[in-house]
Amino acid sequence: MSNPVQLDLFATDDPTHVLNGMYYEKKTNKFVSFVKGLRHFEVTPSRCLGDEAWKEKTMKERAI
Repeated sequence: MSNPVQLDLFATDDPTHVLNGMYYEKKTNKFVSFVKGLRHFEVTPSRCLGDEAWKEKTMKERAI
């Protein structure tokens, strides 16, 4: 069994070009989670657990 590794999500060479967090992807109409610039998971708006206000705000402010 291997030891767990603690990731420092904010330590990057160029933080202006690395996506971290939840975004709304217009092309696929899905909410997408990114960790250190890598796609972690995606979910459709109907399956997303966030409330409607959060979904609308994310779709407007964090669309990619």
